Amino acid sequence: MSATAEISTLSRVWDNIKRSWYNYSKNPLSVVGAVIIAAVVIIAVFAPFVSPYPEHAGNYVNFDEASEPPSSAHLFGTDVFGRDILTRVFFGFRLSLIMGVVVISLTAPAGITLGLIAGYMKNTWVEAVIMRITDIFVAVPPLVLALAICSILTPNIFNAMMAVSLMWWPWYTRMVFGIASSIKNEFFVQAAEVTGASKAHIIFREMLPNCFGPILTKISLDMGWVILLGSALSFVGLGAQPPTPDLGTMVADGGRYMPDQWWIAVFPAFAIMLIVFGFNIIGDGIRDMMQVEEV
Repeated sequence: MSATAEISTLSRVWDNIKRSWYNYSKNPLSVVGAVIIAAVVIIAVFAPFVSPYPEHAGNYVNFDEASEPPSSAHLFGTDVFGRDILTRVFFGFRLSLIMGVVVISLTAPAGITLGLIAGYMKNTWVEAVIMRITDIFVAVPPLVLALAICSILTPNIFNAMMAVSLMWWPWYTRMVFGIASSIKNEFFVQAAEVTGASKAHIIFREMLPNCFGPILTKISLDMGWVILLGSALSFVGLGAQPPTPDLGTMVADGGRYMPDQWWIAVFPAFAIMLIVFGFNIIGDGIRDMMQVEEV
């Protein structure tokens, strides 16, 4: 490829990015969500450097400073072991984001692929097998299935992520199956079949791009739900184990000291709410952006 062609390609990509951001930024609330999540990601990545007391994220006990209310020295106060809650919230962001990224990275590709295959092979035994297995998983409430799996396995963050991943893929399969079924008989799919394109080419090069809008929106919304579900598992003792700083575990521990030492539970709970809120309004912005671009 010549230098001129490369410059032209980069220019088109940059123009697409600017147009997408313009459509996204039409919703001011979505911009707020992007700022919130960007701040959370930066804090999580650089937690050892931005936290006031990084050593409090591990095995640390200082009963002389235990259960102190919010102050200039400890903005979020301290817990019953004298650990700075703000520091542990910052490190808790890490675990929450890791939970969301790992679960979505495992479930979205698997669910999308199965949904595309079932949609393209509609009214065949392939579609029947995939969708009946999907229906079995969907029939069980997600939290109940995750709790059942985690209760059998050793309680830790890895098993919690695997449990959530096992029950999350069917929702992508059902969504993509509906979209793929509706576009299976479109002219561009029929044209690809007539020209002798392979099934893999038709599924992943022709049908998949038409599913990007709903997929991106669902991924953003699911990040919040996965983090919330992971926090729920930690809340009941089936997620990350102490002394690992986890927001759900911090809320559970702090609940025992309510209302006198309210800060121990309230600030971690607010952190969970902030992450979920940020991802939800980002999802709204992506949905609006994709609808504008399709028009």
